[in-house]
Amino acid sequence: MYKINGRKIKEKRKSLRMSQDDLANKVGVSKVAICWYESGDRTPSLDNFLKLADALELSLDEAAGREVNIVSEQNEPYGVKLSKQDIAIINEFKNYPKLYNALYDDPQRTVKLIERRMK
Repeated sequence: MYKINGRKIKEKRKSLRMSQDDLANKVGVSKVAICWYESGDRTPSLDNFLKLADALELSLDEAAGREVNIVSEQNEPYGVKLSKQDIAIINEFKNYPKLYNALYDDPQRTVKLIERRMK
């Protein structure tokens, strides 16, 4: 089973100045389906996933939320190292789309809210 990165889909759609209707027409689905994909409530069929990636000019890895190589402005790869524990934490957050999206949107505020609830 594959998952899509709804946040990436939404960001890319907006960067291309496309409405949900525009994207829906390109993919051949309803506007509601695009909304579901972006919110993470539904996963498109494989065929629609491929059409979505093509319409947004995304690689399949990017559309699926897989990590991609980061390059500098001089086109040289960055060296990024994460501990296994950091990767496990990030992957666990991805299992909770609402929490992950809140962390993505405003990490400082979200961490403070979590901390308050832990007291």
